[in-house]
Amino acid sequence: MRKPWIVGVLLAGVLLGACTDPASGPEVPPPTPSVRATTHRQVPVAPVKSAPGVLYLGDSLAMESQRVLGQELRGRLDATYTSAPYSGTTLCDYLEGTGARSLVPDGDKAAALVRALHPDFVILQFWGNAWGYTPCMDGITYDADRQTYLRRYASDIRKLTAQIATAGGTQRPTVVWVLQGPDPITPERVRAVNALYEAQARSTDDTVADAGKAVSPAGARYTWTQYLPCTTYERAHPDYCTQPGNGRTALHRDDDYLHFCLAPTTSTPRPCPVRSPGILRMAREITRVIGARAPSR
Repeated sequence: MRKPWIVGVLLAGVLLGACTDPASGPEVPPPTPSVRATTHRQVPVAPVKSAPGVLYLGDSLAMESQRVLGQELRGRLDATYTSAPYSGTTLCDYLEGTGARSLVPDGDKAAALVRALHPDFVILQFWGNAWGYTPCMDGITYDADRQTYLRRYASDIRKLTAQIATAGGTQRPTVVWVLQGPDPITPERVRAVNALYEAQARSTDDTVADAGKAVSPAGARYTWTQYLPCTTYERAHPDYCTQPGNGRTALHRDDDYLHFCLAPTTSTPRPCPVRSPGILRMAREITRVIGARAPSR
């Protein structure tokens, strides 16, 4: 469960934690009687995207985003969608073999869900447990030993990818690593974790979704901000442009620099119950990446 946290002298952690029927291609008209047709060139038909199966796993950022992401994936891609996020978790919690040290039950481990659901995509969104809250991290924290933390995180990335691949067998799903947004407390940590995600995706022909860029200032990818200029969509939908007079919208609450839900944090983790611009921005970028990689038939 998410714990309350305070930014200041004490930092304790809540951690992570329409598809329309496609039109057929243009038809080739028969040659006119006055023209002798010597060859017949068929106009290629664009491939039709199939509705992807998507599994979404992660920490509290995934917990708060899961409903909106599901709406985007179903509405835009006609996706079959399952989410199983757990607040306060990190990658090792989803590894099989972690036993009682994991915050994720055996039935919701990444490999177990892949075997049961046979998804085309597994989206992994983890901010990166840096404060030692998750038991399976064995007390390793970013503040205490940055290199040990990053080595352990890289190892867990490889292990989780391998377990997902093995569980998928001949129908191995594509892993989508969600790149995280800026962190005002340890900005270099997020940059380093995102680099690990990108390196893993390159090495295994998987992909990344840079959702974090969607909640970063233009030209300042790793600079944290509470507000950004409203997009065209947000200006047309006032619930998503929280300060229309200033032309800007809130990404975070005043009392929570990490999460993007504009409702107060509760002791019981839940999907965000209010419209929140940051969540929608990230969900749309993840959906765009899935749509670009969706298998064709």
